[in-house]
Amino acid sequence: MYYKSLKRFPKKFLWGAASAAYQIEGAWNTDGKGPSIWDTFSKIPGKTYHGTNGDVAIDHYHHYREDVQLMSEMGLKAYRFSIAWSRIIPDGDGKVNAKGLKFYDDLINDLLDHNIQPVITLYHWDIPQALQDKFGGWASRKVIAAFKKYCQTVFAQYGDRVKYWVTFNEQNVFTAMGYRWASHPPNVTDVKRMYAANHIINLANAVAINLFHEMVPEGKIGPSFGYGPTYPITADPNDVLAADNADDFNNNWWLDVYCRGTYPVLVMNHLKNLGIAPEVTEDDSRLLKSAKPDFLGINYYHGGTFQQNKIEHPSKEEHDEKGFSSKDPYLMQPKDAQAQQPETPMFKNVQNPYLPKTEWGWEIDPVGFRVALRRVYEKYQLPIMVTENGLGAKDQLEDGKVVNDQYRIDYLQAHITEMQRALTDGVELLGYCAWSFTDLLSWLNGYKKRYGFVYINRNDDSELDLARIPKKSFYWYQDFIRRNS
Repeated sequence: MYYKSLKRFPKKFLWGAASAAYQIEGAWNTDGKGPSIWDTFSKIPGKTYHGTNGDVAIDHYHHYREDVQLMSEMGLKAYRFSIAWSRIIPDGDGKVNAKGLKFYDDLINDLLDHNIQPVITLYHWDIPQALQDKFGGWASRKVIAAFKKYCQTVFAQYGDRVKYWVTFNEQNVFTAMGYRWASHPPNVTDVKRMYAANHIINLANAVAINLFHEMVPEGKIGPSFGYGPTYPITADPNDVLAADNADDFNNNWWLDVYCRGTYPVLVMNHLKNLGIAPEVTEDDSRLLKSAKPDFLGINYYHGGTFQQNKIEHPSKEEHDEKGFSSKDPYLMQPKDAQAQQPETPMFKNVQNPYLPKTEWGWEIDPVGFRVALRRVYEKYQLPIMVTENGLGAKDQLEDGKVVNDQYRIDYLQAHITEMQRALTDGVELLGYCAWSFTDLLSWLNGYKKRYGFVYINRNDDSELDLARIPKKSFYWYQDFIRRNS
């Protein structure tokens, strides 16, 4: 769709930036905070780059006033941050920590004093370690009551001042990384357990939304999902079908539940055939259908490209010299092995020859951002808040305390332009929170992978002085917000 001119962003559009508690706060055991699963996991040898962890991070806990002042200088309209559950309730379901409540009270009030709207994420991957030990974390339905108590506590404390709330951040990511690939806590490699835990989180999400609507009727709440559009590698109908399968498997499996209260039939039938589908009771179905989000948070970095599955379309390396298939996982693998790779009969992920990549191997696809926003809005008809979008890079601090990150400006400009085209297409957009405001701890890559508008003077081996230094992109975004264009 070509336009001679694009629709302007609304005057009240929430230009913002984002963060997560574990990645910035530090003060991991200060003022009564209990350990989270990330405080424990990051200390397992070999799990993170150079053994980096969030014990200090960028020490936002002690520098939040300085950080908010910089947000105000930039002109931010919104700041999305997460609450550390174990700072509020150290053991997850016991006594509330007054000092933890006060920290976020002070942060919220400081933001509001600077005309910055807080956007709170309830869960950004850091369940209290005590609940992991007591119940097995998200593997047990018993944790839902603990999550409800935590939500009740923060809704009551902050609901009078905070309008926008996010329930879970990137449920698709933390369940797969934690329960399938063991690259995040709880360090498990069991696909069936992944789907079981994911279902329990869906129930907790529904409980939180319903509770919020009772306690904060004037507020807005919704999940934040890591969405990637799916493309077929060719116009071959088999590749188109594979891309549709991937969309169901990678996106609709979560979004359909959030917005409709039901799992996609195709994927559910497939998982049942493999013996790894979650148990969904009638009460579960009623609960999931009862919870209606007010908006959807979309985190966008890239999508994926797909071709027909490797069973029906084996690649050359999967054949022997006579042309016979060297393996047939669908027909010859034991059922348990099939279940560990449920994608195998559905699609095969391939490289997109038209897209460049970041130095971390992530495809750069601004047009895919527009595709994503249009597809999600058309299907679910809910307002969208872009809750993450940004570029990780190895920024260099030059003489004179300068960080010339023109590549980040180019990346963000291209993506925001496509977002404006989606707005012109008719997508209802509430705001845009770039990832991230400051540099922060990358979950697995330490401090060398930087996303922020503000450089933090520290590295993987030393905290240095933790000085806050605005980058070139800081001043670009400042001007962009001022012009609203």
